[in-house]
Amino acid sequence: MSKKLYFGGNIITMNDKTPYVQAVLTQNDKIIAVGDYNDLIEKADEKINLNGKTMLPAFIDAHSHFSSYAISLLQPSVACCKSFDDILNVISEHIKKNHIQKDKWITVKDFDPNEIKEKCYPTCNILDKFENPILLEHKSGHTGVFNSSALKKLNIDINTPVPKGGKIEQKDGKLTGYVEENALITYMQKMPMPTNEEIEGAYLKAGELYASYGIATAQEGMIMDAMDSMLELLCYKKLLKIDLIGYLDFRSCDKTKKLFSEHIGKYKDHFKIGGYKAFLDGSPQAKTAWLTEPYENSDYCGYPTLTDDMLYKYIKYAIDDDKQILAHCNGDAAAEQYLRVYEKLNVRKDIRPVMIHAQMLRQDQLPRLKKIGMIPSFFIAHVYHWGDTHIKNLGFERASQISPANSAVKNGMLFTFHQDSPVIEPNMLETIWCAVNRKTKDGVILGENQKISVIDALKAITINAAYQYSEENIKGSIERGKQADFVILSENPINIDCDKIKDILVLETIKNGQIIYKNNI
Repeated sequence: MSKKLYFGGNIITMNDKTPYVQAVLTQNDKIIAVGDYNDLIEKADEKINLNGKTMLPAFIDAHSHFSSYAISLLQPSVACCKSFDDILNVISEHIKKNHIQKDKWITVKDFDPNEIKEKCYPTCNILDKFENPILLEHKSGHTGVFNSSALKKLNIDINTPVPKGGKIEQKDGKLTGYVEENALITYMQKMPMPTNEEIEGAYLKAGELYASYGIATAQEGMIMDAMDSMLELLCYKKLLKIDLIGYLDFRSCDKTKKLFSEHIGKYKDHFKIGGYKAFLDGSPQAKTAWLTEPYENSDYCGYPTLTDDMLYKYIKYAIDDDKQILAHCNGDAAAEQYLRVYEKLNVRKDIRPVMIHAQMLRQDQLPRLKKIGMIPSFFIAHVYHWGDTHIKNLGFERASQISPANSAVKNGMLFTFHQDSPVIEPNMLETIWCAVNRKTKDGVILGENQKISVIDALKAITINAAYQYSEENIKGSIERGKQADFVILSENPINIDCDKIKDILVLETIKNGQIIYKNNI
């Protein structure tokens, strides 16, 4: 029952009425008072001096794939590779270091053809240097290459039907190993899972890493039935220290709903089911996002993964079940489909539908989102990580308007930010830096008119994200009655040079009044 008083630093509440306070008093897992130091000091049993550091409400991840991020920690990365030879060397070293047997599957992460000299995907023949079944997965998670051993184990041949909304590539009557979108998703679910021991260790590490970025609430962005046993292990072993909110795949949700009936709409063991998720297109960097106008120097616009009729069925199912729906929309044509279909139904603002990524959202579409209460969650860090690729794929004018956060501000719209981990690390401060500076890896300012203020960016990962989850009454700001979820930073992001925001350190993350991460610098 000890009462803790935090004082002596920059306490930013994210409450517009009282944006700064001198002190915060907590008891157990709740905030019981905020205000002046002199008014609260006598009530405290324990005094915690921030020593000039900055305290904010803990960050809230608006979209990621927590289990996939955990599993990715078991996979070799080719992020630093500059050629096919480099990739083969990484795989060889991984096999040797981990004493991997020839029948064990290997998923290789972080491939990006734009970062290697060949500027293309390797074929399965190149990956056939190894007897192991191998998947080389694009960093976006939307495309990949299987080697011949993997294709054989998955029973994929030239006569295999291609899942609608996907692709299994052939050239000259032979498989290249390249697959994308629904085809990749379908066959990844047929791949064997890691052992329970591996999964348990990966989950613990993933939770620690999310907390190290200041995150106390995260998302399981799409729960497919192959993940059920993993999530059962996660809850049974009580591995979570942060809150995790899961969204069900419409195609395989009945079994999962029964398994996790005690988690639907409420936390148990820090895990709850929040609603449903649908995929409407791919990714712009892989040229699978569905656009209204073609990619540069082509007549190709990408493609949808769902028909209007199927999407209508999914949205109606969510509304009838009184649950939130998230829809992955990168291209403006996908955004248009989501809006068009949602507008046909008796619109339910109270379930707070979310447009995930909303990369190519157009100016004329923003007011329609606002009217129906749809929340865009921008993958704003694309500006830095793939901005230069978007310029090549989309042309500078279109690329400069990806993730139009400032247009959303001007329209008086609530929006959130995310990192779509494991696509990139769940680095919230890098995301703030991206939103404020909009600088690509090559140093190009991409969308000067879409830069936003630090405070608006911070709202996107705190109070706005809490609203997205309908948790604004318990999270997202430092106010009396809310959970004692805090992040303590080495610098005040509002006062520091904007270009240095990404260098701020997370010193502590506090969840329900308990320290779950401490930076031992």
